[in-house]
Amino acid sequence: MNIMKYTLLILTILLVSSGIHAQERVVTELTNGWKFSKGTNEKAFENDFNDSKWQNVTVPHDWAIYGPFDKEIDKQIAAIEQNGEKVATEKTGRTGALPYIGEAWYRNQFSLPNFDKNKKVILLFEGAMSEPKVFVNGQKVGEWNYGYNYFYFDITDYVAANGKNSLAVHLSNLGLSSRWYPGAGLYRKVKIIVKNKESIDQWGTFITTPFISPDLAKVTIKTKVSGENLRIITKIKDAKGIEVATNENSTIFGNEFEQNIAVKNPHLWSPENPYLYTATSQIYVGDVLKDETTTRFGIRSIKYEANKGFSLNGEVRKFKGVCLHHDLGPIGTAINKAALRRQLTILKDMGCNAIRSSHNMPSLEQLELCDEMGFMFLAESFDEWAKPKVKNGYHRFFDTDAEKDIVNLVQATRNHPSIVMWSSGNEVPDQHGAEGVKRAKWLQDIFHREDPTRPVTVGMDQVKATLASGFGALLDIPGLNYRVHLYEEAFGKFPQGFILGSETASTVSSRGIYKFPVVKAQSKQYDDFQTSSYDLEYCSWSNLPDDDFVLQDDKPWVIGEFVWTGFDYLGEPTPYDEKWPSRSSYFGISDLAGLPKDRFYLYRSRWNTNDKTLHILPHWNWEGREGQTTPVFVYTNYESAELFVNGKSMGIQRKNNATPQNRYRLMWMDVKYEPGTIKVVAFDTQGNRVAEEEIHTAEKPYQIKLEADRTNLEANGEDLAFVTVSVVDKKGNPCPTATQQLNFSVTGKGTYRAACNGDATSLEQFHLPTMKLFSGKLVVLVQSTSEAGEIELKVTGIGLKTAKIPLKSN
Repeated sequence: MNIMKYTLLILTILLVSSGIHAQERVVTELTNGWKFSKGTNEKAFENDFNDSKWQNVTVPHDWAIYGPFDKEIDKQIAAIEQNGEKVATEKTGRTGALPYIGEAWYRNQFSLPNFDKNKKVILLFEGAMSEPKVFVNGQKVGEWNYGYNYFYFDITDYVAANGKNSLAVHLSNLGLSSRWYPGAGLYRKVKIIVKNKESIDQWGTFITTPFISPDLAKVTIKTKVSGENLRIITKIKDAKGIEVATNENSTIFGNEFEQNIAVKNPHLWSPENPYLYTATSQIYVGDVLKDETTTRFGIRSIKYEANKGFSLNGEVRKFKGVCLHHDLGPIGTAINKAALRRQLTILKDMGCNAIRSSHNMPSLEQLELCDEMGFMFLAESFDEWAKPKVKNGYHRFFDTDAEKDIVNLVQATRNHPSIVMWSSGNEVPDQHGAEGVKRAKWLQDIFHREDPTRPVTVGMDQVKATLASGFGALLDIPGLNYRVHLYEEAFGKFPQGFILGSETASTVSSRGIYKFPVVKAQSKQYDDFQTSSYDLEYCSWSNLPDDDFVLQDDKPWVIGEFVWTGFDYLGEPTPYDEKWPSRSSYFGISDLAGLPKDRFYLYRSRWNTNDKTLHILPHWNWEGREGQTTPVFVYTNYESAELFVNGKSMGIQRKNNATPQNRYRLMWMDVKYEPGTIKVVAFDTQGNRVAEEEIHTAEKPYQIKLEADRTNLEANGEDLAFVTVSVVDKKGNPCPTATQQLNFSVTGKGTYRAACNGDATSLEQFHLPTMKLFSGKLVVLVQSTSEAGEIELKVTGIGLKTAKIPLKSN
């Protein structure tokens, strides 16, 4: 078994009260030992699996992220209907210009120690992009079409009891199958589960908390099982591992146990206090323990009420949410918990409390982290129903697969307390007409059947059509994508009594790039293919953040928003999808490297109510603009501030209601540039000076500066440290216009994984150890090995003082 890594292993011999021993389930994660070959069709290896020349890879794996970028890969002649286009034009970079299109094979081997005829073997995939066909010992055991879904097969009849078993997976990604970078390969985990035939079914546990009071919570646990003459014992432990309740039951209805368990003085789950319990369920035949599973859950209540909105644990609150695509920037779609945790840590600092998985089913790791860190979650399912957006999209499978895809989504994730609603679709063309209404109801009914405790929404962009057809009226939660001018009409005509901003803003900006003159602009383009970080540019269908802020603050029936997007993502380079090179989005509040843009601080000034925000823009290195108007903005949760340029006051600005921008930003529009120092002094409501911030004109770049998000890594071969690399002058001032080429090397018990500078036009490959700075910064990813020890990252650049940073893996 040297070829496989056990990162999750439950193999325990338990002693029960009667003194009888029994072996439980073994869960093996197939990480190492994989062979990979791209460009080979399904029939190529049907009879000859000579993989000696195949590439050795670990899973999760995204074969396309290594590039190179090429406009010909995903060039399309199309009119993007969702953007209101009527005429087809050449589009490039729409799916990231990365080589995800094509067929590939993955192959591995596994053994089954102590396997016998009383065992059952489950093969679980948490995501495979896409259309996987699965073979065990040369026999096809099944296939699944939707690349974002979790699925499993019972392979008991296909495995050999002794010796090694072969596993082969064929994948096929068609062109014109996505509107963003979908990734490619076995990009999420693969597991082998061996258990007794008398056992808990896969995803067979469903935990709800239908009654909650300060003194007592009712925890209802439904457990589907296989076998005869079974009994179940469930023990609930608190976050400290202390047992707080237990229940034994031998009454089974069909194949399901139902237990109602009282938990005294419950701790409630919330974003501020994400308290988690665990329920351990044991299945017995007589006194023999046959199976055991542990499920983590939270005790919390949700409610959606007309004219009142959304409440969690009885407290009315609004969603301060962002939409996230599933790629992780420079490492692509291959799931990595450290990268996800970093994203959520950045969002938490911004004051974000909710995530929408756009427009696909979330990873289990993302949900686990949201449970732990305190994020409410809108779990989305599809971007297409029966009517297509792209030629080879999900519409090909909708009629045959939609129900089973939803069933797997719900059953695999419904115990996560973070999930507070489901979405059955996003901007589907089916919003028009009676057939679309029927499909919306059919999907919503499936969600309700599988999980009666959570409501269902759809992200609607064709609001007029849904008002006319009844589509929007039948939804549990009417979700509006943009269309701020239709909120009042929709609220008046929809019966639910509230509106959700299921997708908002789509403001565009490039980190550290500023354009003049500073004016509001729709679909503005520039020769350098960048957008302005003054945060006044948006798309033809969208709007500025401040327009949503007004609705969120003034309308109690608007229950929150999910901003497009929390981070830049690969693909959809609007407004430059007709230009090259441009291969990733500009929508993010943070860039593709995870570095905050100025807009981050605009949202933070509203959403983070625990910490103060005082942020100045633009930078103050404008050689050649001396004497020219260079407006200064301040994003802050203080109501007023005074600006100084080289000690001279530019006056006090106060937030006011003259425009949405004046209400949420402090703006000095007539400042003339002169090198030196700009300083802002903020005042409290009594006029007292309470905070200040300043920016200096930097001299020429002198040395490299390194800052790691964490310096201690886990020696598991997959943990990551994200090191922000910047350049400063001799005085330590950041150099915001630096673009030097840097080189990276890692020594010790770590490896170089990737780098990213956040530039949507950069064609440098992430996995090569060299990259140019963009707006004075980039990020380097250092990965641990399976050995503990010291790690060092060294960064060099011509004419710059070299920098090193020590890390450690344990």
